[in-house]
Amino acid sequence: MSENNTCPHCGERKKKRTAEEQNALLRRLKLAEGQIRGIQKMVEEDAYCPDILIQVSAVSAALNSFNRELLACHIRSCVSEDIRSGKEEAIDEFVKVMQKLMK
Repeated sequence: MSENNTCPHCGERKKKRTAEEQNALLRRLKLAEGQIRGIQKMVEEDAYCPDILIQVSAVSAALNSFNRELLACHIRSCVSEDIRSGKEEAIDEFVKVMQKLMK
């Protein structure tokens, strides 16, 4: 991202993704959404706690997978292009994001 936190591709704090990127990300989110709905049903039906916990773990793994996919897209496009353009502040922003993800 540039100095004013705008995407170099579209000029505002947005990221234009390819249809392939968007579909891959949405597919992962829909998977997690389906898993969460399943957990809601398990709670409503008084499922055994460890069974619910295992499903919650699966949702966490699905969201982590989403994060890895999105992070890879971000590094390949915005971060790498900003670094090539000499915008060193992109590294600082990237480090802050990684610190938040690793909490």
